[in-house]
Amino acid sequence: MATTERDLYEILGVERGASDAEIKRAFRKQAQQWHPDVSADPAAHDRFKEINDAYQVLSDPERRQRYDMFGRAGVDGSTGGPGAGFEGFGGFSDIFDAFFGGSAGGSAARRGRPQPGADLRYDLRITFEEAVNGTEKEIEFRVLDRCETCSGTGAKVGTEPVTCPQCQGRGEVRSVRQTMLGQMVNVSACPRCRGEGKVVESPCETCRGDGRTERKRALRVAIPAGIDEGHQIRLTNEGELGPRGGPPGSLYVAVHVAPHPSLQRDGTELYYEAKVSIAQAALGTRISVPTVDGDEEVEIKAGTQPATEIRLRGKGVPHLRRSGARGDLHVLVDVQVPTKLSKKQRELLEAYAKEAGEQAGQPGLREKLGL
Repeated sequence: MATTERDLYEILGVERGASDAEIKRAFRKQAQQWHPDVSADPAAHDRFKEINDAYQVLSDPERRQRYDMFGRAGVDGSTGGPGAGFEGFGGFSDIFDAFFGGSAGGSAARRGRPQPGADLRYDLRITFEEAVNGTEKEIEFRVLDRCETCSGTGAKVGTEPVTCPQCQGRGEVRSVRQTMLGQMVNVSACPRCRGEGKVVESPCETCRGDGRTERKRALRVAIPAGIDEGHQIRLTNEGELGPRGGPPGSLYVAVHVAPHPSLQRDGTELYYEAKVSIAQAALGTRISVPTVDGDEEVEIKAGTQPATEIRLRGKGVPHLRRSGARGDLHVLVDVQVPTKLSKKQRELLEAYAKEAGEQAGQPGLREKLGL
């Protein structure tokens, strides 16, 4: 009885229009799952071979084109056939990447590269006004910097670092293991020189071979207008120097903003709660409102209702990424109802209520109070 062969795209789990990168990713994912050294499934050997056969065809533009036009008949012999082994494993470097994160030849491994320095964090506290308007601050911090005695080599004056005898200066070591695919080579950083390719036999007496000493550094940092609490400013190459001449890390300045006594911030918008009396809301008035640029007089129109919002355009916070753009200041009117009234005030309010035809106060209250 004839058997139907599975579609190669279906085997890898990709669409027919998949890009080369998508096919490669799908192959790596499937290979990691079904490699006989990893999977305990009895069908792993056959499944892994099927995946490899499909990848050999679909990763080759010419064979893939023939397959798309004529199906399996167009690539006879390309996939190895049912009895083929793994001698023709076309995706060896790809499967090596999937399991070891590098290429079979070790080209992705580092060769004699010094270790980079650590990143640093500095917590900077600024005022509300400085955050809104921008400022410049000088900061001081301690950092591991180049040793002046050995000029960062880590070697005693008059000597130099020598080639690592364990890795012969390559900065990497290889371990080989046998698998059903043949020899698998794992490449890792040399443990003796830590991937640098050189070792210090006569350490500098000042830095003890590290090539760095701690010192105080001062920097001026520009704080952009509109920065907010929790934002960080990255200063590249201002972190710690790497050991024995390694590249420096970055300095991250974490900004902390002191709260304003009256204004609340939400992104680029500012909010101020203006408390006015019943009389001020009814008759109208002018009040002083704090802004980041100083106090500003604002008109409260006659008949202003509670929760009325008065917007002062352009009096908010500048946009960090839109030059010249700025948010608004929202004045929220809070009409205050008095909790205590003098005799005269009560009489005036009662007269107003009577004139307006409103019922106010508690009947008999004046008599009870002896008023």
